[in-house]
Amino acid sequence: MFNNENKTILVTGCAGFIGSNFVPYFLEKYENINIVNLDLLTYAGNLENLKECEKNPRYKFIKGDICNRELIELIFNEYDIKGVIHFAAESHVDNSIKNPGIFVQTNVNGTYTLIDVAYKYWMNKPFSYKSNYQDCRFHHISTDEVYGTLSEDPKELFTETTPYAPNSPYSASKASSDMIIRAYNETYGINTIITNCSNNYGPKQHDEKLIPTIIRKALSNQSIPIYGDGKNIRDWLYVLDHCKGIDLVYHTGKKGETYNIGGRNERTNLQIVNTICEILDKEVPKNDKTSYKELITFVEDRAGHDRRYAIDASKLENELGWKADENFDTGIVKTIEWYLGKYNK
Repeated sequence: MFNNENKTILVTGCAGFIGSNFVPYFLEKYENINIVNLDLLTYAGNLENLKECEKNPRYKFIKGDICNRELIELIFNEYDIKGVIHFAAESHVDNSIKNPGIFVQTNVNGTYTLIDVAYKYWMNKPFSYKSNYQDCRFHHISTDEVYGTLSEDPKELFTETTPYAPNSPYSASKASSDMIIRAYNETYGINTIITNCSNNYGPKQHDEKLIPTIIRKALSNQSIPIYGDGKNIRDWLYVLDHCKGIDLVYHTGKKGETYNIGGRNERTNLQIVNTICEILDKEVPKNDKTSYKELITFVEDRAGHDRRYAIDASKLENELGWKADENFDTGIVKTIEWYLGKYNK
């Protein structure tokens, strides 16, 4: 067991990309917080991502499923959980098209199980917290994909009041989980908060995602696959900036509110791949001196592929004072350096 003077929070899914960047950052920043990380280690989870935390006495890893109510109840009781930051989710859109049921199970039922256990552990009845649990909060990490797609008008952005219009089984399952969190705040008065983020990039991302795929394929001199015409636009957020935003919202956000976290870095997929190829041409030039851009190949577009996402992060910036430290040009250089270390071992 941990030192009782410290507060223990449950984080879920932190062997994945964003969580494994968040945990080391959070442990280093808050010496009075213990972390219990619950992760099922499905395809995106990898304990290698958390090597630097293994020996930290304030960190505990438990392998398990967020849908397992008995396990969740045991963790709350055993560690006296006084906060939840819920990252765990099936998040790969292509996989959700092939097998939507797993996404509904994990993202909807899992989220319901977690918040229902938290409600019953922290509260006596609706709107009445137990005496030692008044400060307990449930922070749900979501995505901008719940809002659907935007036109190519740069003035049109997702805000916290944009109506939900999810287009893939993945985004529909995340929209559902957001609604469960909202309902528990409205019906039971549990202290919840939701953050919806744009596309993250940076160290420790799963190899199948766009940016690691581009780097990996280029380095092995294979075709770099780009969906459709490559003109789908995403707003890119450096993962550590996202972690800092989560930290800020968890500690200072207003109960029941939603905050959008975005990088203000819109790029088409074609711009992303061209930028990465240009950096690789300089950093690790090919023996035959041709550009990595010659490896770019256009493949059949993904079903239900949203055209554009972009977030207006004004609420988070103006109300809580958050600001991204990285723009895409600085963040992508750090990202490529990390993957060169990984793939060139």
